[in-house]
Amino acid sequence: MSSDRPAGVILAGGQSNRMGVERKALLELGGRTLLARVIDRLQEHLHPLLLSCESDTRDFDKFGLTVVPDLVPGHRGPLAGLCSALSFLGDIGHENGLLLCPCDAPFVPENLAQEMVKAGRGSDSPVVVISWQGFMQPTFSMWQSHHLPVIRDALFNRSMGGLKRILTSLPHAVVEWPDIEPPPFFNVNTPEELAAAELWLDRMET
Repeated sequence: MSSDRPAGVILAGGQSNRMGVERKALLELGGRTLLARVIDRLQEHLHPLLLSCESDTRDFDKFGLTVVPDLVPGHRGPLAGLCSALSFLGDIGHENGLLLCPCDAPFVPENLAQEMVKAGRGSDSPVVVISWQGFMQPTFSMWQSHHLPVIRDALFNRSMGGLKRILTSLPHAVVEWPDIEPPPFFNVNTPEELAAAELWLDRMET
């Protein structure tokens, strides 16, 4: 694969309160961790593929990804992970965009990066965000290095943590994803949703 691929960052810094565990990314679905399933679907099309976490940790060493700790203390949401990852990429001179994806999306489409790159082509290089069944999915989005000053201001000066507000303040392109099964942007946030994902996986394998 060529070196002009976009980078990717998998968000694994949430508190997982609804799931009742510390590291939701390490939960197993069909005998494999949620994180491993996301890596498999993204890795071929992204380089480097990073892992965003609230602090430096060795919990994910076996996955072989570079862990990028949050630049701000405490759980400040996905905006902290995005800001930290873009800052890291700036330090290593990567300027081909950054795809954001949560660690709990086991059915994320394998062609997500290609479709987002196509949608983001143009002189203004907008943020690209997925829409699924009429709803924006900001944690599935692609950002560019020139967005970093606005992101840093929102995080450090306006104490923002989510993505929706900053997304609406920037030029963005929306990719309407087709209605397919299993739900491609399904997030596993609760034990009930993990059980639902098991059912979807069973259907896929039969």
